[in-house]
Amino acid sequence: MYLGLDIGTSSVKAVLVDDDQVIIEQASSTQMDVHRPAPLHAEQDPDQQWWPAVCEAIMSLSTKGRAAVKAIGLSGQMHGAVCLDASDKPLRPAILWNDGRSAGQCASMMTNIPHLSDITGNLAMPGFTAPKLAWMKDNEPDLFKQTAKVLLPKDYIRLKMCGVYASDMSDSAGTLWMDVAKRDWSDDVLGHCGFRRENMPSLFEGSDVTGMLLGEIASQWGMDKVPVVAGGGDNAAGAVGAGTINPKDGFVSLGTSGVVFSADDGYRPNPSQAVHAFCHALPGLWHRMAVTLAAASAVDFASKLSGYSQSSDLFEELESKRPIGTGPIFLPYLSGERTPHNNPAAKGAFFGLSFEHSGIDLGGAAVEGVSFALADGFDAIRAAGNAPTELSVIGGGSRSTYWAEVLASVFDLPIHIRDGASVGPAFGAARLARLGLTGETATDVCTPPPIQQTLSPNTEWQAQLAPRRDTFKTLYTRTKDLMS
Repeated sequence: MYLGLDIGTSSVKAVLVDDDQVIIEQASSTQMDVHRPAPLHAEQDPDQQWWPAVCEAIMSLSTKGRAAVKAIGLSGQMHGAVCLDASDKPLRPAILWNDGRSAGQCASMMTNIPHLSDITGNLAMPGFTAPKLAWMKDNEPDLFKQTAKVLLPKDYIRLKMCGVYASDMSDSAGTLWMDVAKRDWSDDVLGHCGFRRENMPSLFEGSDVTGMLLGEIASQWGMDKVPVVAGGGDNAAGAVGAGTINPKDGFVSLGTSGVVFSADDGYRPNPSQAVHAFCHALPGLWHRMAVTLAAASAVDFASKLSGYSQSSDLFEELESKRPIGTGPIFLPYLSGERTPHNNPAAKGAFFGLSFEHSGIDLGGAAVEGVSFALADGFDAIRAAGNAPTELSVIGGGSRSTYWAEVLASVFDLPIHIRDGASVGPAFGAARLARLGLTGETATDVCTPPPIQQTLSPNTEWQAQLAPRRDTFKTLYTRTKDLMS
């Protein structure tokens, strides 16, 4: 049995996968909260939230299942800055991927390191790790000086599990400290930011073994002292789970954030349109991502505003009534935005409200608005060429066939829903664990799961959605100067 752990923003997911690549068990922790102590801030406490959630998810698996684990893979939310002192104690709450406080530091980095995008393949954005540390240097200088190591979220969990400082290429590519083409830390960029390699974890490919589960943790969890592989950032691990490892393969991830992911056999950056170019979780592969910072979280927000006790109730009504184009236009920029706008000050909005609108209209507008934002990102991927011609959908939002059909209609592409799509990153982490233990090839193991359903573009919906997307784009253009 192979255990995949995904340390997300809202919960931790654990899956047990057998030798036939069947998910035998899965569990998740209770909801984790994001602390927002000031505008644009987003933080979580690694010891008070992540580690208890990991233990809760694992201990929710059966005793028999835990005892059968042969290797563990890790996945997790990207970019988060866990700053440790010399005794490995977190100096402050982790600054998360959707934190927008470091816009000024991003501008300074782009000015002071003019070759930054040439090395990293990306623009400096507040979501990345390096600008967060630049903010600390400017605003919390004492804590910055005490920082001995900087780890990403899943890699802090690895430290607790194995006692080693290690990371994988895909997650570390999102720090803005890596030479992404060379798959190595950039001494140049690190030096500009006041760091050296000694402050960073060692780098591994996603299926490389990084250490063994500590005896005390193994005993606590009812496991053997099994190997733990490097794993991947949530989207790269999700791609491994979805079998998205060949050029022009792609998927849409509908989690807290939203991602359009395109696999590449070479390094093809397009920073001018805020497309992310990162290493994949497998050797010799890269990928491009377009990221919208609020996807399922924006729909959750709208469903609560509309009086639904949970978003599943909204989706149940959307599936039955299937409204298209009945609500206002929704801008989903509740945490700022990345692709293609790179604007941490972007704000959300409902435009065109009237007394005729009801809760389902607001919920449907949120689904459409997130889909429009993701399509803007996909257009930026297309602009660089070699884009996918069909897409799978993964993440919690993949449970809705209604949303998949909206995406198919907006993207004008077939959208596949696959087995295990809602636990993609954790499943991918389990696959990486298997590769690390058995030495099998990725081609043999990382195959696309069976397709449950394919949603094709709905031509009637397309006729209604096209003018709404035009309005969506115009609204952002005309209001962006009012957002900051």
